[in-house]
Parts: sequence; structure tokens; C-alpha cells
Amino acid sequence: MNATPADAQGAEAAGERTGGCLCGRIRFTTRGPAVFPHTCVCRHCQKLGGTPVMWWVGFETVTWTGEGGEPTWYETFEGEAKRGFCPTCGSRLAAIDSDIPEIGINVTALDDTSGPDLVPIHASFRDNAVAWLPPVPETEHSTAG
Repeated sequence: MNATPADAQGAEAAGERTGGCLCGRIRFTTRGPAVFPHTCVCRHCQKLGGTPVMWWVGFETVTWTGEGGEPTWYETFEGEAKRGFCPTCGSRLAAIDSDIPEIGINVTALDDTSGPDLVPIHASFRDNAVAWLPPVPETEHSTAG
């Protein structure tokens, strides 16, 4: 459930957010500003998510806090990229890419997804999108001000 607007503003100001998987075994806390919120419709994201689009955002630091520890990592591109998921409930949680300094978090794994700094500013692999899905406007800059 989303936090109240006042709670959400406090989380953004503090630079800290919480989230976790569906079953609750894996929990995490992020620190730092939300970086490059975007959607992705590549074949890997579609198959991993079981959906036509996934919604990602990067954070400088992610601390795994739940009893399940870190997610189980699946290497999508050997030596280049891996995706983290809960081995109990299957929730897709995170991504680590060798050429990106931030840790990617699946925005839907956050406890509060309402922050203006989470609004997608880019859509990756647009040509692979399903025809009925309206495109994300290409803004390449944050609407959070």
C-alpha cells in the first residue's frame, strides 16, 4: 500500500525508501536519489516479468534487510547483467548491470511507488513494445524538479 503524501515526501527528503517481495522474506532499504526511472520492453524484461513492460529505477545503495537476505541472482548476460528475484514467491526485485553504477530496483517492489521522481523519463527498446500499449513520452529529464 502506498504511504500518505506526507510520508512519501519525508522518504524522498531523507533519500531513503523501503520495499520487498510479495511474501516479505526479502526486504530492502534504498539510499540516495532515484536515478533514471524508465520502462523496459526488451525480451528479457518481458520474459522475466511475465508482462509487456517492467518499470525500473536506480539507487546508489541498496541494503537487503529481510530474513531472506539478498535475492537469488540470475545472470541474464554473462559477466554483464544479472537480475534478482525472491526464490520463494518469485517477485522480480533488482538488477545489476556492469556498465551502470546504480543498483536497479523494480519500482513495483517499492512500498511507495507514488513519488514524482519515479515517473518514467525514458522507455528502453521501444520497437519491441506491444502495439496496444501507449508509449512513455521521451523526456530524458526528471519531472521532480
